[in-house]
Order: sequence, then structure tokens, then C-alpha cells
Amino acid sequence: MADQRFSKRLTSALEQAGMKQADLIHAAAERGKKLGKSQVSQYVSGKTVPRRDVMELLASLLGVSAAWLSGEEGAPRAAAAAQVPHGPSPQEGGAEPARASARPATAPQAPATTVSTPGSTTMRQFNKSSKLDNVLYDVRGPVADEAARMESEGLRILKLNIGNPAPFGFRTPDEVVQDMRQQLPDCEGYSDSRGLFSARKAIMQYAQIKGLPNVSMDGIYTGNGVSELIQLCMNALLDNGDEILIPSPDYPLWTACATLAGGTPVHYVCDEEAEWNPDIADIEKKVTARTKAIVIINPNNPTGAVYPREVLDEIVEIARRHQLMIFSDEIYDRLCMDGVEHISIASLAPDLPCVTFSGLSKSHMIAGYRIGWMVLSGDKRCMSDFIYGINMLSNMRLCSNVPAQSIVQTALGGHQSVKGYVAPGGRVYEQRNFVYERLNAIDGITAVKPKAAFYIFPKMDVKKFNITDDEQFALDLLHRKRILITRGGGFNWGAPDHFRIVYLPRMEVLREAMDDLADFFAHYRQS
Repeated sequence: MADQRFSKRLTSALEQAGMKQADLIHAAAERGKKLGKSQVSQYVSGKTVPRRDVMELLASLLGVSAAWLSGEEGAPRAAAAAQVPHGPSPQEGGAEPARASARPATAPQAPATTVSTPGSTTMRQFNKSSKLDNVLYDVRGPVADEAARMESEGLRILKLNIGNPAPFGFRTPDEVVQDMRQQLPDCEGYSDSRGLFSARKAIMQYAQIKGLPNVSMDGIYTGNGVSELIQLCMNALLDNGDEILIPSPDYPLWTACATLAGGTPVHYVCDEEAEWNPDIADIEKKVTARTKAIVIINPNNPTGAVYPREVLDEIVEIARRHQLMIFSDEIYDRLCMDGVEHISIASLAPDLPCVTFSGLSKSHMIAGYRIGWMVLSGDKRCMSDFIYGINMLSNMRLCSNVPAQSIVQTALGGHQSVKGYVAPGGRVYEQRNFVYERLNAIDGITAVKPKAAFYIFPKMDVKKFNITDDEQFALDLLHRKRILITRGGGFNWGAPDHFRIVYLPRMEVLREAMDDLADFFAHYRQS
């Protein structure tokens, strides 16, 4: 069980406020916040402790301080926000985020509570920015937090939630490690903000082999992983209210970065019945006058889909017809299986502005080195001002990790050990097949066979298992079987009927995990 002291304080606060759990959920909704029924039930029962931002929301709704509720101070303290009248939520027509609209118009934007310690000045509490209110990253979210808490109590958790090769015995090629070690003395200073010449030259040559048109050295940027470059691009491109098309399911960083940049993510559907390929009609339907760009994730995370040329051609035609920029996340392009060919969409769009992302984290099993890149190609004239913004932001962060840049040339030019992993008999290939077969053998579970990457995105029969809340399902699986997965909603998938499994662990571990999953679903029915 989680910290029972928090559970007792929460129950006490509910009683003092004369509120039931349903009242708490309703009060949160009035502020434009979401508290799930099962989520609150977990808090009250003491099965889990909320994140800091949720703790602050609960305290504000109950009229106590977050410090008291979390056990950091001994006596309850009234929260100022509890006395503030609620404004209209965004859904009800309020023009500002819920946090701002909850304050009187004449009041300064002061925090909800104050915190004091003996002998010190009473300080206001610093709340997170309201820009984060609609940001989701459940790959490392509430369920992962609960897993960390359980680990702190000495419990062993099988982490099938994140594509991190190193903990599962995948090693970086020796040549790459040796080259970095050799070059470390020369990597103590900043590089050019775009990256080392040798790294960018190797990336340019790789892009040319992939058929990307109009590629030059000044259009190549290295980053601390692709993640940093996605954030940089969204900030450089999007103004408040600009729309950007993003797949559902997505890798949630895309939606989060677009939201933080002030843009409006619009999710188009990938069709499970069509091997998770994008639904072209749905894309077309969701283009508006405010749409600025389209994102594709190919090979796809979380589904493992690889898009065929005809689908890519149709996406290019939509982008051409509506004058959209194309962002293509291709970090898994060297992890295709079953003879499937990966095609870079930029190679089909020489007349369109394209940004293609890739890196070494997955193909060379060096996620911790943090080295990714992006390549600008196609019509660069129409994105000259965007490039000016990219350069400004690149200069502001000075440069990416220089030691990691130093091995790009070696990694892209040498023996590609990943080919052995994804060929028949290789670890990734065989583990993919095993997990796919075992999942489909479970009554109530179906899964499309991934063509690339490390992930499978199975579907649950929600009627059979009575699943209405996929976060509750993920917590139940964690508590009962000590298996950590990422729920489908964490990838901006609308229904509570999917989850993602990482199939990187060795076969004996996966065998035990699949046995546990089969036993779990044989008895599971969500309450």
C-alpha cells in the first residue's frame, strides 16, 4: 500500500469539506481539470499517491494546503484558492486557461497557497505553468510514478513501458564506444550550433542515400536526441492557434511540444484494420485554413507500422494541395523486419518543405548518449523565415552533446549490428514474433504484427473486461503482476482499449511476462 498518512489526510479533508469523491471530481471539472473516478478511489484507498500538480489541485479543491495534505507540515492550512470563485472553463466558453479564470479579474496572479518554515519568511507557493495543463507524457507518468514508489519499497517491477535498450542487455557497438573514448579530449569545447562538420557530413550522405532531395550541410542540425529537435521545431513554427496534424496514436512528445508552443494539435486516425496506416480520408477531413503542417511517425511508435509508398504518396498529395510542411519522425528506420522497405516521405516530395528526424538512440542502442538529427529538404525558399527561427533557437542552446556527435560518422559508416537483431534468428525479430503470438492467444486480446521498432499495441475487449479507464487498468496490472506498461491514452488514443508493450527483455523474461498477462486477463474485470 502507498502512504496511508496521505490517504487518512485526504479522507479527513473530504469529511471536513462535506464532500464525497464524486463532488471532488465535479469540482475539478468545473475548473477545467480532469480527475478520474478510479484515480480518486486509488488516492482515498491509499493505493497510490498523486503527482505534485495533482496534489496541489486536490488541496485547492479541499481548502487545505498541499504541504499539509502531502504530510510536509503538521496542521491543516486553508488554501486561498478555495475561497476564490470559479470562472468559466474553456469548454464553457472561457477565453483563458482554467488556472487564470479561477481568479478575480482585479486580483494579481498570485499563487494559491503559502508555505512557511520556522524562523523563515512566509513564501508564496510556486505552481506549475498553466501551459502544462493540457500536456501529457504518460510513458513516464502517474503509473510509472507508482511503479517507482513500489520499487522504493523493495518490490521488483518489470518495465515494459519504455524503449530503453541498455537495461535489457543490448550493447553499443564496441567500435562506437572506442571512437568516443579516443575523441573525448577533442570534445571539451562547444561545436557549431548545428553540430560537428564530420557528424553533419555523415548525416548528409546518409540522407542522400535515402533519396532526400536538395540536402545541404547548412540544412542539417544535431540535437540532444530527436526530442530536443521536435521541441525546437514546434517553437520555431507555431503561433498561438496554428493547427498541426498529428497521428493518433502518436508519440506523445509531438502533441506536448505543439501544445507548449501555443499550437493546436489535431489528431488524425491511424486505422488498426489497415495495419495501422494513416486514414487518408480522416487527414483530408481535418485540414482547415489554420493547418500549418502534418506530422508522420514512420516507422510508427507505438504500433510498429511501416507506411507503404502508396500511403506516403497520398499524404504528399494532401500536403501539396493544402500547402503544408511535412515533419517525418523516422528514428526507427533501420529497425524494419520481414523484408519491409522504409521509404522517407521527403524523397517523394522534392517540391515541398520537409523536415526529417532520425538518430542513433535505437539503431545503435545508445539512448543515453542523446544524439539525434534533423534534415531540412525540398523547397527551402518557402521556409526561410522558419529556418531563421531554427537558427536562433539552435544558437540559444549553443550546441548539442559534442562527445555524442563525435561518433556519428563511425556509427553511420561502419558495420550496422542492428541488422542482426532484426533478421530471422535475431533477438528483436524473435522476441517480436513470440510476444505477437502469445498476446493473440489470450482470450479478449488482439494485436497487429509490428513491422519495425520495439513495440506492439494490443487491443483489449473492453466489454469482456469491463474496462472504462485504461489508467486504472494499467495500475491494476502493476499492483497485481508488477508489470509496468503504458496505457493507450498515453499516446493520445481516444478509447480505453489499448496498451503498449516493449518487447526488448530477453526471451525468458518475456515468457514469464506473457504467462503473467495471460493469468491476469483470465481473471480481470475492472470494478
